Amino acid sequence: MPRPVIGITLGDAAGIGPEVTQAALTSGRLDARFDYQVIGRCPQAVPGRPDEASARAAVAALEESVQLLKSGAIAAVVTAPISKDLLAAYGFDFPGQTEFYAQRFSCQDFQMCLTGPHLTVGLVTIHEPLRAVADLLSTAEIVKHGRLLADFCKRRGKPATRIAVAGLNPHAGENGRMGTEEITLIRPAVEALNLSGLPASFHGPLPPDTLFYHAARGQYDAVLCMYHDQGLIPLKLLDFDEAVNLTLGLPVVRTSPDHGTAFDIAGKGVANPASMIAAIRLAAELVGEEAFLQTKCAFIMPARRSCATDRPVPP
Repeated sequence: MPRPVIGITLGDAAGIGPEVTQAALTSGRLDARFDYQVIGRCPQAVPGRPDEASARAAVAALEESVQLLKSGAIAAVVTAPISKDLLAAYGFDFPGQTEFYAQRFSCQDFQMCLTGPHLTVGLVTIHEPLRAVADLLSTAEIVKHGRLLADFCKRRGKPATRIAVAGLNPHAGENGRMGTEEITLIRPAVEALNLSGLPASFHGPLPPDTLFYHAARGQYDAVLCMYHDQGLIPLKLLDFDEAVNLTLGLPVVRTSPDHGTAFDIAGKGVANPASMIAAIRLAAELVGEEAFLQTKCAFIMPARRSCATDRPVPP
């Protein structure tokens, strides 16, 4: 039986996506039970100089990955970073790749989650202006995201998961003196989650300025955050080189290195592939042993290519 395939999109080929992909494929650190295949063509991009061709190629690779996932040709996809601003200029009408995959798979209940050696964080709101966050929060949304995060922890072998729930306001609102969202929205969500029968305990709302200290030292298995930077600042501070971005709630596995295109260092040979390696390894882990044994990945794409030179990658 053919081995399952994990697809890898190159992102914007003028960034570091091509070189960290090549480094990961030749690292010797990937799960040998899978085949790995770059999706999409590699344009003759100039490192550090993104243009219309590199942007359109990035979008084409994303669309191709969706078709391969839906057909069963690949078991998971790992996405290298894109330039959202540049892609938006050419019709990519999504805040990020997370929302792209959710829309393509008609998924309403999804979550941007990031995980590294020290922290795992799930986000209730994602790419939203800070002034809009409070109006976007609701008890039902927080409960939904708590369930998704608990399920992810269970899939990673933590059935008795401890999840910290961050407050929105400084000091978690100080009993309403600095905001009431903790009282009216977040605390009821924590109570509902703890009564839901999930194999997880939820703690909070906790002051965001101290909870990450305890989470990074093992007191909690994950943190449910109310907005983007609340979770990503501590995660990137502690786990920048090895963190992985993944989309929870999809019917397929999608992961990504947790860094940007880094146009400023593209082509200089200094890009660290650790996050890409971690993203590929996590994708393989999440596909799981059962899926590995039952998959029908009969479609194997052509020989691996080096995105920098469009020549076969050496073994």
